[in-house]
Amino acid sequence: MSDYELLEKPVTELKGVGPKMAQRLHKLKLQTINDLVFHLPFRYQDRTRVYPIVQLRAKQEVLVEGEVLQTDVINSRRRIMICQISDGTAILRLCFFYFSTAQQRALSQGVRVRCFGEIRYTSYGAEIVHPEYKILDDQPLELDNTLTPTYPSTEGLQQRTIRRLCETALNYLYAVDDLLPAEFIQAKGMMSLAEALRILHTPTVDHSITQILAGEHPAQQRLAFEELLAHHLSLLKFKVEAKQQKAPAFKTQQKFFGQLLDALPFNPTNAQQRVIAEINHDIKQASPMVRLVQGDVGSGKTLVAAAAALDAIEAGYQVALMAPTELLAEQHYQTFTDWLKPMDLEVTWISGQQTAKQRRRNVENLLLGISHIAIGTHALFQDSVEFQQLGLIIVDEQHRFGVQQRLRLREKGYQGGQYPHQLVMTATPIPRTLAMTAYADLDYSIIDELPPGRQAITTVALSNERRLDVIERVKKACQQGQQTYWVCTLIEESEVLECQAAEDTWELLKENLQGLKVGLVHGRMASDEKESVMAEFKRGDLHLLVATTVIEVGVDVPNASLMIIENPERLGLAQLHQLRGRVGRGTVASSCVLLFQAPLSKTSRKRLDALRKTTDGFKIAQIDLSLRGAGEVLGTKQTGDMQLKVADLVRDQDLLTEVQQLADQVIAHYPERVEPLIKRWIADAEAYGSV
Repeated sequence: MSDYELLEKPVTELKGVGPKMAQRLHKLKLQTINDLVFHLPFRYQDRTRVYPIVQLRAKQEVLVEGEVLQTDVINSRRRIMICQISDGTAILRLCFFYFSTAQQRALSQGVRVRCFGEIRYTSYGAEIVHPEYKILDDQPLELDNTLTPTYPSTEGLQQRTIRRLCETALNYLYAVDDLLPAEFIQAKGMMSLAEALRILHTPTVDHSITQILAGEHPAQQRLAFEELLAHHLSLLKFKVEAKQQKAPAFKTQQKFFGQLLDALPFNPTNAQQRVIAEINHDIKQASPMVRLVQGDVGSGKTLVAAAAALDAIEAGYQVALMAPTELLAEQHYQTFTDWLKPMDLEVTWISGQQTAKQRRRNVENLLLGISHIAIGTHALFQDSVEFQQLGLIIVDEQHRFGVQQRLRLREKGYQGGQYPHQLVMTATPIPRTLAMTAYADLDYSIIDELPPGRQAITTVALSNERRLDVIERVKKACQQGQQTYWVCTLIEESEVLECQAAEDTWELLKENLQGLKVGLVHGRMASDEKESVMAEFKRGDLHLLVATTVIEVGVDVPNASLMIIENPERLGLAQLHQLRGRVGRGTVASSCVLLFQAPLSKTSRKRLDALRKTTDGFKIAQIDLSLRGAGEVLGTKQTGDMQLKVADLVRDQDLLTEVQQLADQVIAHYPERVEPLIKRWIADAEAYGSV
């Protein structure tokens, strides 16, 4: 049997693993010996030394020895057994809520015990609740010589069982292949993979527990590097495979787009022209475009999307444009209708809030090819929505959609052996190195220039105690002909409560701003009602718009020059930056007031300081990344993309450039190692990359 086959042996071949145990292990995706080898601890207990009681600190997990001074059973609301022990330096209480008479007798005065548990401090001093303990006899009890690992587990699977199985699996470490090139390992002074795995399963006291817990130990860095390499290779592989698929080649003269440019009162920026040219090159190919366009708030992504859409329509194909919220979908529908109507092109809106009759007519128009472009939210995914010939999918704020959702929409366009082209856009700036890792399967464009005339936004942070001053400032701005947003946020994940807060604020501001017209928009309002209020605000009929974060993306009112954001400490930097981008779109100097609730936490203060100091989306993204983590910045925390076992995209971002360079070398010189690397680290590689 080869080394590889040894590692692929099922866990059922290990002693003590029956069908029930195998089922529990399967929940943790532990099916082979190899899976156990790579099932790493998430924390460690130090049972290698005994701590003096006087040195104990709260929340420490420690091993302690002492002599029993007395053991009492206290009858209060519930029976508690309290055992007091001392090692001569201080006294420690051991508390038991569940105990037997035999235990009480065993822990009699003068008996020596060794116990392990988490220290907490109460008015009685240091104590451990339900410690693990052993009674010491005359023979000295040996201490562990390695730290005790704690593994990710599941119901019915005890730590001692997983420890035993992982310990058995380590006997097969000799069979683990080093898949990184030997010359690279040597040049970088890296340890072997087997050595790194052994250290992380059973670190000795010689290894820095602080370094390991921070993820900075050379053993972890060795594994993190390989894991990031595997993810990068998998995305590059899918990119190559995607290029081998067929797609319609749009051979157009950009006639429709030329007509649109002639009608617009502005010219595209150099950055917009560059990105449009990159897209135009892609959609002329007979393989599917999969391109990510990243542009800061207000950089003009909608015009870029329109250029691609008009090319597809000119080539005889239909377009689907998907947005994350009804409000943004409506905004796109309005914009595209205004732009495309003069060309006699039909724009259809697909919404979950439409009547059955409206929806049926719109769906029929798509199927018959009468409609050229469909705009909507998740409603576009439904089986009842069919296209005659879908050639291009545009996904706005793409990171908010899960992989499977994008895949379902892509499959809608599969006809005659051809897939549609895909254009995905985000206004959330992502640090370049991170984007090149997380989206390595996508071609990547940046609109790194704002349209001329965009006004700088001054940002200030004020305590909620200054609310009346802020209301006075709003009053003056509105009396001078400017318009204002007042955004309400709540910490609870509840749309109902957030909408209630907005309604309360609306009532308060109406009272305090007599003579001014104050509108209200929130997520629980009917679609036509929201649209009506937004239309009033855009026309300038409303001075002030009170809203929840539904206005975060897409709403464009050039005359709005002041924004108040309540409780900004409850939002991420990227979201705050998006909200702020709703002002500064006209010719008047604009301001954003962050009305926070004191006292601020350290992280919240850093976040608000960052927002005050810069309007550069990429700088903000870098700070957001360090404060909140990659899963939040990329929007993958809930969608299941790029689940990392060892690596951390924030902590290990300094590895990314080298990972990308080595990936190219592995593909060029060691192509046979690509599949094994991907298989080792990514269990669902096929599903992960099918978008």
